[in-house]
Amino acid sequence: MKEYLGNPKNTIEIIQKYEFMFQKKFGQNFLIDTHVLEKIINAAGVTKDDCVLEIGPGIGTMTQYLAENARQVVAVEIDRNLIPILGETLAAWDNVTIINEDILKVDIRELADRYNGGRPIKVVANLPYYITTPIIMGLFESGVPIDNITVMVQKEVADRMKEGPGSKDYGALSLAVQYYARPEIVANVPPNCFIPRPNVGSAVIRLTRHTDPPVTVRDEKLMFKLIRASFNQRRKTLQNGLNNAPELPFSKEKVAAAIARMGLPASVRGEALTLSQFAELSDILGES
Repeated sequence: MKEYLGNPKNTIEIIQKYEFMFQKKFGQNFLIDTHVLEKIINAAGVTKDDCVLEIGPGIGTMTQYLAENARQVVAVEIDRNLIPILGETLAAWDNVTIINEDILKVDIRELADRYNGGRPIKVVANLPYYITTPIIMGLFESGVPIDNITVMVQKEVADRMKEGPGSKDYGALSLAVQYYARPEIVANVPPNCFIPRPNVGSAVIRLTRHTDPPVTVRDEKLMFKLIRASFNQRRKTLQNGLNNAPELPFSKEKVAAAIARMGLPASVRGEALTLSQFAELSDILGES
């Protein structure tokens, strides 16, 4: 008989059986709410045709739900103390592969090729707050074929991903995510849905990969350098932010001329620019 971990009683029993100690460095909070689990599965649109990459399966709570709905689940878990627990909690499913690795060091393209023939995969994760941005950006920048990424993150981070110009939450992460995908918050999740309870609220956000980026830019890397530089010192004007960035080779005069050519005032701040305006600025500054 399959013992589902969405039931808090089963979760507590397996943690106690293995005398598992939560590790703060891995940001471990295990989900114990079946309604939230179902929302994540539905938001990701997981079907029997899908190969799902799960990042941070923990004790396998979400993995069980994914395995019921997907053709193949590849679960990457960094904590070796969880591997024997996963061996037990996922024993009833033969379509799950567990990999004991750091996701930031895994060749995800190779996994997609091996388990899904290079076709687009779906990514599902309950991400540790401290490492959310590197993981999501690593997935997008790797060029791996991805259909969507459905992740549980800190509510504040989810809000930043979907914000537009002018908001205090708008920044480099908003622009980077929106360049690659369409973000949509599908559920807000209070702390009591986890063991142990985190100190902050969480949200499930689905990032649906764009078939083509929403803007055309000649040098994607330069555009992101400009974006990062303009938000590194939010209180400065765009012009001063770009002039103070050591990784940018442009003279003060060239930056001022580019901003003027776009019809923007010299006092404009980076947080006022849209993604298409950053693309335009990048193209102007990139002209030889």
